[in-house]
Amino acid sequence: MRSIRTTALRGPGWRISTVALGAVAVLGIVAAPAQASSWSSKLVGAAPGFESRHYADDGGPTNVKFTNCKDDYSNSRVNIVLRKDTLGPDPYYSTHTYTACFTGGTSSGNWDDHGSGTYYWAVNDGLVNVHVWADPVATYY
Repeated sequence: MRSIRTTALRGPGWRISTVALGAVAVLGIVAAPAQASSWSSKLVGAAPGFESRHYADDGGPTNVKFTNCKDDYSNSRVNIVLRKDTLGPDPYYSTHTYTACFTGGTSSGNWDDHGSGTYYWAVNDGLVNVHVWADPVATYY
């Protein structure tokens, strides 16, 4: 003898709800928004040519922000260049000059997508004897 209760739970309505629930779960996984990555740090007496940590980027724009900056000689500016770690000489992308972080604001440099790879940024590349402090420093990619 079959139970009425079991038959009711296993009817066509049960199958439809199971399929619908499965479809919602799959769409939720596939349609999940991509999360950008970031990391924070600070600079303490960074010498010219100082390299940030190297980070793996799947592509997309990069943004580097400095706050509370100072330097040795009151130059009140710091140049930041984005570079890609390659087997040969590392290519340079555009250089941004940061000044707002020396007057209580936040300086920000934006670089367009240069494809996936390992990237880093360098401080005052090519200058001599200018050390930079900034806290916090944030990199978004």
